[in-house]
Amino acid sequence: MVHVYNCHPFASQQIVAVEQEPGLVCCGGGALFVVSAGGCKIEVYDLQREGCPLICRFSSMGSVHSIRHSAVGNYLVTIEEKNKVTYLRAYTNWRYQAAEKTRVGVRLLGHLLRGSSFRCAPKEQMEIIEIPLFEPPLCMACCPLTGDLLVGCSKSLVVFSLKRQTLSEQLSVLDFERVLILHLQGWSPSQVAFCCGYVALQSDIEVLVVKLMHQQKNSQATGEHALLPDDTMNEAGLDEDAEMKKDGFSPLYEQKNFFVFPKHQEMLGSEAQDCGVSIVLEWTGIEAESLGDISVVYVLYRRFAPDFFEGCSVEETRLHSLQLHPLFTDTDEETTISKCREPTCMFIFFSLPNTSYIYSLKNSVELVSTYQYPEKALQSVLSDQFLYVITRNALQCFTVRCSAVAARVDDPYVDTTVKACPPFTMEVCALRIQLFIGLKLLCHDGNQIVLLTAADVDRREDMDRSNRKNICRKISMSKSTEPADIVHGWNLYVISSVSTLQLYREIVEYSRRYEQSSPMSQSCVHLLSEAHLLLQAALLTRQTYEPEERAQLQDAFQESCAHLGDCFSRFDQKDCHLALPYYKMSGLSVTDVIERNMTMCRFSGYGKGFIFFLKHSLFEETVEELSEDMATKVLEIFSVAEPAQLPHVVSSPSMLRADPDIAMTHLTQLEGSGAPSITLSLCMASLALRKGDLHSYRQQMDCHAEMMQVYGFIEEPKLLVHSRGKSVLPTELARHLRDSQEGLLVAAVIALHENSKIRLKEAELFFQELCRDGAEVHSSPQLLVDFWEALLVASSHDSIIQELLFRLSSIYIDRITCRDHSAVKALKTAEDLINSCSHYGMLYPWVSILTPVQSNITHDHQEDLHKLQSLLCGPSLEVSSILPLLEQLSDTDNSGLSVHVLCATKLGQHESSIDRLLEHCPQAIISYANHELQNDKLCLWWQKLFPELCERTRKLGNDNTILLSAFKETLHVVSVELNPLEFLDLLPDDGTAHFFLPHLLECSQRNLMT
Repeated sequence: MVHVYNCHPFASQQIVAVEQEPGLVCCGGGALFVVSAGGCKIEVYDLQREGCPLICRFSSMGSVHSIRHSAVGNYLVTIEEKNKVTYLRAYTNWRYQAAEKTRVGVRLLGHLLRGSSFRCAPKEQMEIIEIPLFEPPLCMACCPLTGDLLVGCSKSLVVFSLKRQTLSEQLSVLDFERVLILHLQGWSPSQVAFCCGYVALQSDIEVLVVKLMHQQKNSQATGEHALLPDDTMNEAGLDEDAEMKKDGFSPLYEQKNFFVFPKHQEMLGSEAQDCGVSIVLEWTGIEAESLGDISVVYVLYRRFAPDFFEGCSVEETRLHSLQLHPLFTDTDEETTISKCREPTCMFIFFSLPNTSYIYSLKNSVELVSTYQYPEKALQSVLSDQFLYVITRNALQCFTVRCSAVAARVDDPYVDTTVKACPPFTMEVCALRIQLFIGLKLLCHDGNQIVLLTAADVDRREDMDRSNRKNICRKISMSKSTEPADIVHGWNLYVISSVSTLQLYREIVEYSRRYEQSSPMSQSCVHLLSEAHLLLQAALLTRQTYEPEERAQLQDAFQESCAHLGDCFSRFDQKDCHLALPYYKMSGLSVTDVIERNMTMCRFSGYGKGFIFFLKHSLFEETVEELSEDMATKVLEIFSVAEPAQLPHVVSSPSMLRADPDIAMTHLTQLEGSGAPSITLSLCMASLALRKGDLHSYRQQMDCHAEMMQVYGFIEEPKLLVHSRGKSVLPTELARHLRDSQEGLLVAAVIALHENSKIRLKEAELFFQELCRDGAEVHSSPQLLVDFWEALLVASSHDSIIQELLFRLSSIYIDRITCRDHSAVKALKTAEDLINSCSHYGMLYPWVSILTPVQSNITHDHQEDLHKLQSLLCGPSLEVSSILPLLEQLSDTDNSGLSVHVLCATKLGQHESSIDRLLEHCPQAIISYANHELQNDKLCLWWQKLFPELCERTRKLGNDNTILLSAFKETLHVVSVELNPLEFLDLLPDDGTAHFFLPHLLECSQRNLMT
């Protein structure tokens, strides 16, 4: 369905003072090109100046049947006829014909004029480039991004690349190179379109879109790139049945009693390759070897069929106005063209006499809009913001959905709770139907529309129809010359569009008529959505605006978001959730939105859309704090609309200024209306704290066990923590729990982290801020360490575990080195952690010898030492990660020595560990050896430990009982593990016989027994 409104998108119109009756018109680059009815004179008018003055005029070399302008290169290309022969010609430097007597250079494509006359005055000479073809040209199109030319012939399409040839340092000219031929099987195009590799073909009832895709070059076909592929000859030899089937005829065509017509068909994406149209590529360019292979990707195929049973004729089903429309989201058009960047979106438009279609081609191929015309459409032109259509007696202006598609491609946040955009499936509307008499032609450039009108339209249509039949017979593009006696009058109009802001304001004013009669009217929403899309297109596309004008457009865009937010806030339907993103995009504060809805909903009540917005705005971490009056109003709104949400509303950081007595009254009413909940009790306890009522606070906290209260904090994290941007602020309840129930506080934050309610970094900031006013200002507070230890017990994520292990190790080492003298008691001892956490291991026996448990551990961080030792004795800590931290820890005392030896042992450095223990704590060496020198390290008993003890005992004598005892124990182990000969070789030459003899005898006896 098409909505019809009576807006005014057209600002003014002026008549171009053309001396002769126009036959063809086209425009581009701010210029209007008029071909006289005789077809041999071209006049150029300036569209950007008042009155459209004449720029220049020049003669064509033949009768012009078709004309196109390319913005890139600023050239004209025509299909002309002379002496019943059809030519394709390009006109460059046409502006230099302002003097009308300037010489004109005529040359063939690729043949540059290098004569002395051309070199003398190159800037004053227009060039006509003859472009030879194997077949007569039927239609052509210019790529708006590259200036390349596509020419449609009866059996092929030819691509010409636009080049700028440099003749000298001061002189360069435009030229074309034929680079590619697309051979068509069973297709003769009536119109073509070409843009950014997309090629669109149109016949009377069919549309085909393909894309030329660059691929890696095939080394096997390197030498055959410019030759016609083998499959061309194969396909050329197909029998006529294939082509007849493609045209919709069955094999029964030989029987004259049957005539089968094709049916409607739509193929999108990869399905289009089954359309029956074969396209074979032939490289012809000189630079083909430097290019990769190009393949044809089928994008879209659409076929229509006349319904003869309904009285439709072929004329009423003939397609027209084929157009490829790129849409960029850049602001600099020249930069975009020069860099040949891909457009954000690509659309194709084609029209039947009573219906037209717009498809989106990039990413996914889908139908965007369908337009139904009230009468037969003669021609249509698509722009970024509008679709212009001419019928016999009217110019119609329709809205388009291109910007809605582009917005979703350009911004991934569209269609979320952050941003919204009207759907591209929304019904289109006709903004204006402007009456004219005898409309013939339509073209568009920028914000201007050019119309050609002529009297006696019926007679002219009849002659055009008969001439089209003659063209089909002759397979040429001949154009009839109308007799002078039927020419009754003509006009050439230039119509200027109004500014986007002016039309936006008019549509908004128009929507208020529907709003006054029915605030819930869909027509009101539809009009406001149309106004929003107008601004969206202006801001999104690459149109250039002055900073002041762009700022005005941005302000209007935010205003349109506010209007749409107002509409959806009143809705109780499924679209009510759109109030949230539109209000966010409007830039309005929560207070502003509340005030707007208080005015709108004074008598009708608050809509679900407004409640949805308010709930999400309060529950999200915003930086806006409501005033006391506004907070009171919010409590009243929710007590009526959604009472169950009151605990969450009261906990919001936006409600900090709410009167606690009023809030407590609403919560008490909620408590009396149903079963008490944990979150409600915690919220009431928080309010009691704000009032200073500790008795009521304790009553509410005693209603539930601590474990149940943890579940309440999971349900409403804002009872403990408020996020303000990048900062994290603890609540008054959290500060009270820090002083009274720190275990509950840590458990609650652990639960929040494990349920993805708070990130690790935020939790750390929370505890640092919570303890900022305590005695641990310059260090990691003990509550934070308690949190890390508890999280290490609870977490199962390896990345988090390794990070926690490193942080805890760092803290423990800092405290061991006496950099932190805090006397705050930890929630868990080393023994608690060993029993509850697998990452903490039991202390090795030799570690206990190094650092025995002391009775008085105040201020010496014995507990932190044992926790660090336990981590090193556990299976999870990566020792290499904490090696840089060990530089600050001395190994001169047993505490530091134990850590260093543990780390060295876990890294496999047993020999250095033995040296350190023998040097600083020999009493632990046997325990260390018994525990560590096992399996593949067993040989270190006699390779390392025995020689070291033997040497040290020899130096110190029998007075060192510790070394002597360790030496004897080592002798015992070695005698057990070695045979007598190996043991004998190990004994020193100067050793005392009676000292080693018992061990040697024991070794021999054990060896005999085995």
